[in-house]
Amino acid sequence: MISSILQWDKLGNYPKGYDPTKHGPFDPSRYYGTPDTPFGDVKIRELPAWLWRREKGLGKLLGLFSRAYWRWNLKYIQPRKANMSPVYQVAVISMILFYTMNYTRIRGHRSYKYH
Repeated sequence: MISSILQWDKLGNYPKGYDPTKHGPFDPSRYYGTPDTPFGDVKIRELPAWLWRREKGLGKLLGLFSRAYWRWNLKYIQPRKANMSPVYQVAVISMILFYTMNYTRIRGHRSYKYH
């Protein structure tokens, strides 16, 4: 079952829509499928049809996260003159994550009186 979801035979290969003569060098942060209307340009009445056209599945979701990671990586980590912004971003995200993970323990302290 997992092998059919992840499609092990496609791991490490180029995406199906990638053509080196047409697209040039491979960019992991670019979507090479057929383009559709961007989410920002979708009208509210067109939203159900737009959602229905989306390709759904675990592989597509993993591809989405991979492209988002590579966009972030190429923008903040790999520039020639990178600054401290990725460190701050990771710190803030980890603070928010650990606060939400420990919220059930923290919320009991709000009604305590320490005097």
